[in-house]
Amino acid sequence: MFIDFSIKDLIDILLVAYLLYQTYRLMKDSGSINIFTGILVFIGIWLIVSQVLEMKLLGSIFDKLVSVGVLALIILFQDELRRFLVTLGSHKRLGSFFRFLTGNKQEKTEKADIMPIVLACMSMSKGKVGALIVIEKSMPLNDIIRTGEIINANVNQRLIENIFFKNSPLHDGAMIIRHKRIEAAGCILPVSHDLNIPKELGLRHRAAMGVSQETDALAIIVSEETGGISVAYKGQFHLRLTAEELERILTKEE
Repeated sequence: MFIDFSIKDLIDILLVAYLLYQTYRLMKDSGSINIFTGILVFIGIWLIVSQVLEMKLLGSIFDKLVSVGVLALIILFQDELRRFLVTLGSHKRLGSFFRFLTGNKQEKTEKADIMPIVLACMSMSKGKVGALIVIEKSMPLNDIIRTGEIINANVNQRLIENIFFKNSPLHDGAMIIRHKRIEAAGCILPVSHDLNIPKELGLRHRAAMGVSQETDALAIIVSEETGGISVAYKGQFHLRLTAEELERILTKEE
């Protein structure tokens, strides 16, 4: 029975297994693991009915349900699928490959580029000044930038602190940094409704998580209540960071 089994069949099986595993991870991260289990049970019943028992009428009904169900799942999990595709597209190896094809070189991050951000965050942390700084990666944040005020200035510690000063008209929004320059401030970010976010984290943290889930941007949060510094990146929080830890994350992820 294994005479016709070839390398191509092995690759086929491995690819299907990988797809199922990634789907499982996607559902687990979004809290939809029960739906994933139900889908697997439905597929199992469909295969038994149509392939093993060869029930033509019931099999045809299941076929129709599967064709409609795929579209329904895409609509139902459009945010999770978008996040998965963003993660796939922002993968370092794929990014390097596309930059090689397009001839675009990745900007090299120097310590001098991130130190004004780190020093400003530490200063605002001591004074418990709330701040939200978003650093653009490969995905353009044009729609978000249009919601704020264009600054177009060099990254400067004093400027960052002045923008987030409590009496500043722009302190409530997010600052967008693009190509090592402050592009805009007072911007509105998409808010995450993820139920797994700790309740003690406020609206700034939810906005930071939202932009990190929908794009490949990195968001820095300074809490107005505690002065704690956090980073949201790729749908994950890094909480209660020191200056060294923040510097390391910015240097690594830039």
